Amino acid sequence: MKEITCQEITETLKTMCIEAATDLPKDVYQQLHQKHDEEDSSLAQKTLQVLIDNAKLAQEKRMPICQDTGMAFVYVTMGQEVHITGGSLKEAIQEGIRQGYIEGYLRKSVVKDPLFERTNTKDNTPAVIHYSIVAGDKVKITFAPKGFGSENMSRVFML
Repeated sequence: MKEITCQEITETLKTMCIEAATDLPKDVYQQLHQKHDEEDSSLAQKTLQVLIDNAKLAQEKRMPICQDTGMAFVYVTMGQEVHITGGSLKEAIQEGIRQGYIEGYLRKSVVKDPLFERTNTKDNTPAVIHYSIVAGDKVKITFAPKGFGSENMSRVFML
């Protein structure tokens, strides 16, 4: 049975939070350069150049590419032959999110009670966590920050 510590999970999630907010994927970066070079419109070229420069600066300075660093969604696929040691998997994930958003100076926009109090948690927890248990001795963790954009003003009512 493979053992993974909660500390490893926390550190991994912290790193994932910061990298997701500051590092544009290489394929996206390359496509921005390619579209910039192919573009005929000078205004479109300037706009693409601003995006390229922003992505480069964000990576160099370890600052978010966009101010909307989103709500944390975590997808865990864990093998049945894995044993988590040193605490709770859920708490290790939440602590990684907490540390990542605080240490990465990412925007903290999650509220405790979205219907009544709307009090900001000041650390962007709780994350939404989805679990899948599979055969094997591997753990795969995917972090997906979902930006709020126009959704921060939406509401759902049920009667």
